[in-house]
Amino acid sequence: MQSEHLSVLLQPSIEALNIRPAGIYLDGTFGRGGHSRLILDTLGDEGRLIAIDRDPQAVAYGERMFADDSRFEIVHSSFAQLGDVAKQVGVLGRVDGILLDLGVSSPQLDQSERGFSFGKDGPLDMRMDTTQGESAATWLNRAETGEIAEVLKTYGEERHAKRIARAIVAARAEEPIATTGRLAELVSIANPSWEKGKHPATRSFQAIRIHINGELDAIKTCLSQVLDVLAMGGRLAVISFHSLEDRIIKRFMRDQAKGDAFPPGVPVRQDQLQPRLKLIGKAVSPGLGEIEANPRARSAVLRVAERLA
Repeated sequence: MQSEHLSVLLQPSIEALNIRPAGIYLDGTFGRGGHSRLILDTLGDEGRLIAIDRDPQAVAYGERMFADDSRFEIVHSSFAQLGDVAKQVGVLGRVDGILLDLGVSSPQLDQSERGFSFGKDGPLDMRMDTTQGESAATWLNRAETGEIAEVLKTYGEERHAKRIARAIVAARAEEPIATTGRLAELVSIANPSWEKGKHPATRSFQAIRIHINGELDAIKTCLSQVLDVLAMGGRLAVISFHSLEDRIIKRFMRDQAKGDAFPPGVPVRQDQLQPRLKLIGKAVSPGLGEIEANPRARSAVLRVAERLA
């Protein structure tokens, strides 16, 4: 049975886009369409929504769900190819709003065959796009100890990264690591301490997933194309779930809002800095009610900016 996906910060993110009835909008992370559905409810008959997802299951779902809505189209791609998709569908430089809801959807987490969750035993895959790339099992059974430790430390901020990496390499020498249950067991045994209320494999699974899918690099690549895709006055709304993701988003928006960088001491007027984005409001986090209804929302942060030039 596939679980229902609860879209995080649903209303605030759609309101942040400041949707015009006849506008063009791009949902870069369709998932199960929660945000897309509300965007379409807000758009008029002349509006248009282009959705992107790298997960073939999500794309198939979107094609079924909105088959009768001529305002909607979905493309099987990564938001890292945002510019190419916008060009392909003829909206480059004309998009009034881009929404990115980063992370993993509930169906991906809850389907054991996808291999994302330490709580459900299944094949150790973790790929968001199952049609390409290397699975988590393939990588873990070939990577050197140092590489595994670096991934766990960098992407999972795992204090015991080296110890866990050594345990993985030792175990695979006896038998290849093929399932989420086996990996979770290895990490749990090797991990001497972890946060109260969290599974000992939480950080390791998160780190391996981010690495396998190149998630942080995809965010950076996507952001480098945003200004070319947005129309003047178009908005970018991003929901992140991890401090590393949020740091990338925050830095990008801040730097683009500052404008051109000049050496210290160079006399320039504010209007000569040529800022390209304007920050809209402060970062938004879920309220207690949303977190109680959907514990996966607890780490979410929404940031919004508007294109100036």
